[in-house]
Amino acid sequence: MRLSVLDVGSNTVHLLLLDVQPGSRPEPYASHKMALQLVRYLDDHGDITDEGRNALTNFVAEARDFAADHDAEDLLAFATSAIREAGNGGEVLDHVKSATGVNLTEISGDQEAAITYFAVRRWQGWGAGTILDLDIGGGSFEMALGDDALPSVAVSTPLGAGRLTRQFIHHDLAKPKEIKALRKYVKSELTPAVETVLKAGKPNMVVGTSKTFRSLARICGAAPYAAGPYVKREFHLEDLRLWTRRMEAMTPEERADLPGVSSKRAAQILAGGIVAETAMDLYGITTMRSVPWALREGLILRRMDRINSQDSAAMVDPKSLKSSAKE
Repeated sequence: MRLSVLDVGSNTVHLLLLDVQPGSRPEPYASHKMALQLVRYLDDHGDITDEGRNALTNFVAEARDFAADHDAEDLLAFATSAIREAGNGGEVLDHVKSATGVNLTEISGDQEAAITYFAVRRWQGWGAGTILDLDIGGGSFEMALGDDALPSVAVSTPLGAGRLTRQFIHHDLAKPKEIKALRKYVKSELTPAVETVLKAGKPNMVVGTSKTFRSLARICGAAPYAAGPYVKREFHLEDLRLWTRRMEAMTPEERADLPGVSSKRAAQILAGGIVAETAMDLYGITTMRSVPWALREGLILRRMDRINSQDSAAMVDPKSLKSSAKE
């Protein structure tokens, strides 16, 4: 069975097609994405402009057709912080549905944290013990902790790498006062959120999901993507602290030459590094790992569970058993 999931994020609109079978892990089949960066289409009132709305609508229609052309049997479509924090987010979703027939579901920050944790738990397994998952997006930073399939606590903060870059960094070469203000703000926002998470327990394993953490791990010396998904990728606070200081003295063009950093994300990787470094400090973490599964995979896994549950119920349908007994 081929399923598809469409993720409308702050930086990218990404369609992922996966082949799934009962009891198996989802295998990526094809991918189609666009660096839309919806946050660049916000007006002075925080609304998405008509240009941004139309660009999103056109890509959703394109993604719908791409999924159909590749025989996808289901399309899960969702939107995160870029839509939920826009003043006219609901109107944009209504327009997309009217024009394309695709219902983009708005996911809250806490839901995003919980579903991403769900995917990480599946990837790491029960042997990981209590997992703390950190996920830095373009508009928000999610944290979740637990020792079951779903987290005991899930928290979202407005500390996305793109958002912070727009708020605090106004020069290609960041000014010391900009960096100081950014670090102060991140620590003040994160401290109460971290305290809330730690009330639920101490983690046995800390993982980072999202492109930001993958890039930071690569900068700190982790294996490249080409090495495959099963290579253990860890990075250390000591290395991250060093590289964050180095990135403070770089322009976005110079950061784009770092391993694992694309030109589209080079401007915001500094803010992402500061968030990650601050979080590791506050949690008392010296080492964490980067894993490939996140929100998209979590939604697919939940959908697979529902399908498997329905199939299992059909196999032991009491009505069919009763009918067979009569025969």
